[in-house]
Amino acid sequence: MGKKRKRRTKKQVVVKLWIVLLILIALVIGTIYGTVKLMNHNDNNNNNGVSSNLLGISMEKLQETKASNTQEEKTTSVSLVMVGDNLIHSSVYKDANRLAGGGKNQYDFKPIIEYIKEEVKDYDLAYYNQETVLGGSELGVSDYPTFNSPQEAGDAMLDAGFNIVSLATNHTMDRGEKAILASIEYWKKHEDEVLAVGTYTSEEERNKVQIREKNGIKYAMLNYTYGTNGIAVPKGKEYLVNVWPTDLSINDPSKDKDYQAYKEQVKKDIEAVRGDVDVLMVAMHWGVEYTHTPTKYQEDSAKFLADNDVDIVIGAHPHVIQPVTWIDDTLVIYSLGNFVSAQLQDQNYNKMVGLMTSVNITKTVKNGKTEIKIDDVKNELIFTSYNKSSWSNFKVVPFSNENIGKYLSNYKSVYETYKAVVQKMDSDMYVVPAYGD
Repeated sequence: MGKKRKRRTKKQVVVKLWIVLLILIALVIGTIYGTVKLMNHNDNNNNNGVSSNLLGISMEKLQETKASNTQEEKTTSVSLVMVGDNLIHSSVYKDANRLAGGGKNQYDFKPIIEYIKEEVKDYDLAYYNQETVLGGSELGVSDYPTFNSPQEAGDAMLDAGFNIVSLATNHTMDRGEKAILASIEYWKKHEDEVLAVGTYTSEEERNKVQIREKNGIKYAMLNYTYGTNGIAVPKGKEYLVNVWPTDLSINDPSKDKDYQAYKEQVKKDIEAVRGDVDVLMVAMHWGVEYTHTPTKYQEDSAKFLADNDVDIVIGAHPHVIQPVTWIDDTLVIYSLGNFVSAQLQDQNYNKMVGLMTSVNITKTVKNGKTEIKIDDVKNELIFTSYNKSSWSNFKVVPFSNENIGKYLSNYKSVYETYKAVVQKMDSDMYVVPAYGD
């Protein structure tokens, strides 16, 4: 199942104008040629020196050029995979410390996601949400409610092949401006490997949307969070984290003035980059925790983004999965759930089951027009396993992996529960079968 969007970039408009100009020239020359031919006939083959090569242009050449412009078609594609919240609780980084040998400020998160690395290697682009700020060990790592995580967590994600990350979350301000700047510095060291969005060091940097290219397809991502857990963003430094404010006490987006007003900023952000990219993604940190049903705010924001020509909307924050659907030709993933976390094993493992969604993006250029097609949407359930007694031995395992039964004995019944959640808004939405099905 796929959707198509036709789009002309600024460069394509220029190309189209040149084609129109060539056609006009051909029409003029054709008219002159016809007139001359008629005159030659009336003068009984009396050639006055005017020929079909008038103005030095061969009619055959013009026809060949026109045919070439009409028939030329170029197709390229990229594959994209997306996972949810990398939520680094103290038990997770303590386990990473154990895996690294137990030395001070030593962490190895790579074994935790080794099964995911096997999957990610097959994709051109791979996205995840860094829920907790990677301020690093120098600032002192910390747990809920004010997180600060080892930067080695980012190293593991890069090693696994992830190359797009969103940073605007409700925990971005947990350890203040210093941790944000340390996180930004870390990601800038790896800017050749990864596109990091959502937090910035200046207004200028925030407004200069990064554009990347893979296989001839240009893409960009915007990123917003609903809030920062009541920790105020310093006045005049709103660029530190993109906040699209929502007031859940109102619980009605149509009556939320601040929420509605910020739509103008989002629209401005979209318009600044839309004409320069083939694919525009928006990562949204939104919704209410631990519910599988999107809120009115989520639905309103998704519709607004779709109406403003966004291709893919990627949701995070609820810590459980939510439905995947289409709004016209915009793919909306309301929540990918958790990726790595130590949240409790209750309510049928709802906080331990996440989603790994993948798509294929095809770009076709013909006659100066670009068509973007997003299809082959696959949703794979993943499970974060750990020893509940010792809060250790963390491992993220796809339900399709042959080893899933070692980590979750009743995985088939759990799979059916969350397959239904994914398909709640679209019964045709594909969910990768569990191992053995």
